[in-house]
Amino acid sequence: MYIVQDYYLAVLFCVITMFCWGSWGNTQKLASRTWRYEYFYWDYVIGVLLFSILSAVTLGSFGEEGQSFLANLSQASTQSLGYAFLGGIVFNAANILLSAAIAICGMSVAFPVGIGLALVLGVLVNYFGAAKGDPVFIFTGVAFITVAILLNGLAYQKALSATRKLSPKGLFISVMAGCIMAFFYRFVAASMDLTDFANPAVGKLTPYTAVFIFSLGVFASTFIFNTIAMKHPVEGEAINLSGYFKGNAKTHLVGILGGIIWCIGQSLSMIASEKAGAAISYGLGQGATLVSALWGIFIWKEFKDAPAISNRLNIFMFITFIIGLGCLIYAGA
Repeated sequence: MYIVQDYYLAVLFCVITMFCWGSWGNTQKLASRTWRYEYFYWDYVIGVLLFSILSAVTLGSFGEEGQSFLANLSQASTQSLGYAFLGGIVFNAANILLSAAIAICGMSVAFPVGIGLALVLGVLVNYFGAAKGDPVFIFTGVAFITVAILLNGLAYQKALSATRKLSPKGLFISVMAGCIMAFFYRFVAASMDLTDFANPAVGKLTPYTAVFIFSLGVFASTFIFNTIAMKHPVEGEAINLSGYFKGNAKTHLVGILGGIIWCIGQSLSMIASEKAGAAISYGLGQGATLVSALWGIFIWKEFKDAPAISNRLNIFMFITFIIGLGCLIYAGA
């Protein structure tokens, strides 16, 4: 299987993760022109599962180093499989809430608030679970990112009071998503031997096996979580599953593409976690908040009717976020 041997290559993988995790929401925005996010989500999950399988049977199976996917899966312990599967369930609960928040208040709010909060809590959870990196710079980075989240939330509040078109419900759901999202990565990391991917401890998973089992957890739990979302939507009327089969091929492919984009990021983040450490790998990946905010503000024009103070607050949000991410990179170096 393919293994990263260099810290700075691991950082590059984390940066790619950041762009993947920050960009998949664009596919939901595109699909929302023709149907609800609950329908989009079925295709998104299919995309996640498909790429996890593709990654496992290619990069996870070729080469002379480490265990191949099937060999690693056959020796995996019930505990390791359970951790990865549970990580998928936890992620899915949070991500469906995030999708609802995107539908209500847009990418430029849902990601900085929801995923920004998940970044702060998740870095702390992953650091104390598997300490790696300079704690001073890790916690300094977290502090700057916390400030960035508060600035974005304040910008949204100013826009809300000025336009009265935006729903505070979206902000609340974003916070809920972030609190849950913070814990999924730790479960997946616990299923692997983060000290030696080439020769993992008996029963532990390689990154490729972990992502595959994680994706199974996402797929299986969607039948529960998304069914609830369809029957009890945060906005609009309840919908039936039969409506999903009325979508055209292009709309379905957009959703599948969204899942593939996200899973590319997840796979690269897991592959990088041995050299970078779980806390830094997760934290850099969740810099996706910066990417998604840029998409939301400049491409989707989600703050076009907001007052000037909101724009200034968002500028400071970007600055503090970049400083925080820089601290996380330096912490591992």
